Amino acid sequence: MTAQAKIKIATTSLAGCFGCHMSFLDMDERLAELLDHVEFSRSPFTDIKHFEPCDIGLIEGGVCNTENVHVLREFRKHCTILIAVGACAINGGIPAMRNYFDLHDCLEEVYLRGTGVTNPQIPNDIELPLLLDKVYPVSEVVPIDYFLPGCPPSAEQFLHILEPLLAGKEPEISKSQLHYD
Repeated sequence: MTAQAKIKIATTSLAGCFGCHMSFLDMDERLAELLDHVEFSRSPFTDIKHFEPCDIGLIEGGVCNTENVHVLREFRKHCTILIAVGACAINGGIPAMRNYFDLHDCLEEVYLRGTGVTNPQIPNDIELPLLLDKVYPVSEVVPIDYFLPGCPPSAEQFLHILEPLLAGKEPEISKSQLHYD
């Protein structure tokens, strides 16, 4: 990596567990080395909410509501390279298990008949984003440039895709890396 302006990276977590972000942090001391070359422009790590153009966007989680759609489209608009990170972003992951059931039935099960429910009512507040009929992979909403598989991908896998990009090269993900343990 050459001495140049820092690469701007934005990250977000949509419908997922935040495990991919935690795995990213597993870089440990290598994260400090990475920070010599990158700057986080929008991320849950920094709690920065506004968006400015950036070089790389990392998207964790599937798309389950209108806010997810808005955030994802905003990332596509502002990021030169967009990477779908983890099983939830790539194929919907665990959140997509609700796709096998009617959305209204799911809401009734959780809010009306769920264990420990004391005030049975389905939330209906304008502050809550509208749920979509199912959970979608991010590639069904916007074009994605790269896919980083895993649940979650390891810190090494993050480095394996980011290091070539930081050097202005095309990353390669070998077939041996395309597995879920």
